[in-house]
Amino acid sequence: MTRNQRTASFGGLIVLLMVGLGFASVPLYRVFCQVTGLNGTPQTAANAPGGVGDKITVAFDSNVSPKLPWTFKPERRADTIDIGARDMAFYTATNNADHPVTGTATFNVTPARVGKYFTKIECFCFTEQTLAPGETVRMPVTFFVDPKILSDPDTRDVQEITLSYTFYPVDSGENAS
Repeated sequence: MTRNQRTASFGGLIVLLMVGLGFASVPLYRVFCQVTGLNGTPQTAANAPGGVGDKITVAFDSNVSPKLPWTFKPERRADTIDIGARDMAFYTATNNADHPVTGTATFNVTPARVGKYFTKIECFCFTEQTLAPGETVRMPVTFFVDPKILSDPDTRDVQEITLSYTFYPVDSGENAS
C-alpha cells in the first residue's frame, strides 16, 4: 500500500467515524443530560425514597408547537409536595383537528440547577401519542424531588420548581395542520 493510499484510507476512516458520531450525538446527548441533570433534564427512577418533612412547590407548564392542532394543559398549575415523596400530576391533551394527529412531548425543569434532583418515575414524554379527532386524553407524570436538594448549597434556597412539557407533531409524512 502506497503512502497516498494509506492517507486516503485514514481520511476515509475519519470521515466514517465523524458521520457515525453525528448520528449518535443526539441519543448520546440525551443520555448524558439524563445522567447529569444538565440543562434541567430530570432524572428517572423506579421508586421515591420517601418524604423527609420539607415541602417544595412544583409548578406545571405546557406548550404546544404551532404546527400541532392540540390543546395541552396541566390539570393543576402548581402543587406543594413533600420532598422525597412520590407525587403525581396530570396533563390533558385534546386534538382539535378533524383527523387523527400524532404528537410527542419533550420536557425540562427550571431552574436548571435543580434538574438533577427532579426525578420522574413514569412519564408520557418521548412517547408518541395519537389522538382521534376531538379526542381528549389524561396523561399522568409520576415524580419526586430528591432530598439531596436540601444539602446542595446551590439549590437550598429553591422554593419552586417548574416542570414544563412541549408537544410537537410527529412527522408522519402527512400534513398535521
